[in-house]
Amino acid sequence: MHLRVLLIDTDANRANEVQIGLELAGFQVVAVSSDTVDLVGRVRESRADIIVCDLDDPSRDALESMRVLNRDEPRPVVVFASRGDADQIEAALEAGVAAYVVEGLAPARVRPVLEVAIRRFRAFQALRAERDEARATLAERTVIERAKGILMQRRRLSEADAYRLMRRWSMDRGLKMVQLAEEILIDK
Repeated sequence: MHLRVLLIDTDANRANEVQIGLELAGFQVVAVSSDTVDLVGRVRESRADIIVCDLDDPSRDALESMRVLNRDEPRPVVVFASRGDADQIEAALEAGVAAYVVEGLAPARVRPVLEVAIRRFRAFQALRAERDEARATLAERTVIERAKGILMQRRRLSEADAYRLMRRWSMDRGLKMVQLAEEILIDK
């Protein structure tokens, strides 16, 4: 499987060399850009699997484009930079960059760096999905607990009895518990 790469490089000659190196490493360069303007649009248009940025010094605008990409169209982003201080590297990682490599792009390092970045990105996405699922579950439980409290108060039920009543109503009506709980909260 060839991964589709969007290459961003401010230097056209260097971009051509990097493209050749990526293709020799087994990647398919689907688009080349000289900047990160409308990065989300370019990723959608090119259907790139990974973004490789060979930048001398990533600007704040470039990092903001990467942050928007990470939010709207998450993909692994690898930045090869000629230099990078600790604050710049931290800002890049906070923007969702999967790998930030200082000293530029060396052809021999391309494949291993991209493979590590892809694995790191996938692991981060899995953690993000788990976090989102846990948040949703917690929010649902909170709604159910509030509705159960209302039933306990209105009908002078024990916690167990209120829960059983809610469960029976949800099954009778073909609703999820959280849906029934939301109705109870609306009707309070």
